[in-house]
Amino acid sequence: QVQLVESGGGLVQAGGSLRLSCAASGRTFSSYTMGWFRQAPGKEREFVATISWSGSSTFYADSVKGRFTISRDNAKNTVYLQMNSLKPEDTAVYYCAASVATMTEKLHDYNYWGQGTQVTVSS
Repeated sequence: QVQLVESGGGLVQAGGSLRLSCAASGRTFSSYTMGWFRQAPGKEREFVATISWSGSSTFYADSVKGRFTISRDNAKNTVYLQMNSLKPEDTAVYYCAASVATMTEKLHDYNYWGQGTQVTVSS
């Protein structure tokens, strides 16, 4: 069982930056693939980024590649999402998730979810 709590969301102007954090409970955090997803109003939840259990491999959605960076600190049971050059279309609730599968972008492969944190980018 893993419990996930996101933080770091807020209101930012276009072109600005935010860093999201996701703190996990449990002693097996380092064994999970971690991912970030987002859901805008009226839209389906979509993949943003994923990172392997060791942190050595990452994968991004095309829409955020080059602007967002996912990382993790297994000693702190925390995964991060650094978001730069933010655009109004990045506005969404951002969720972190944990998967027992190998690195994956598929929503249904993730077993545990946080409650989400709101990111709003103004133009």
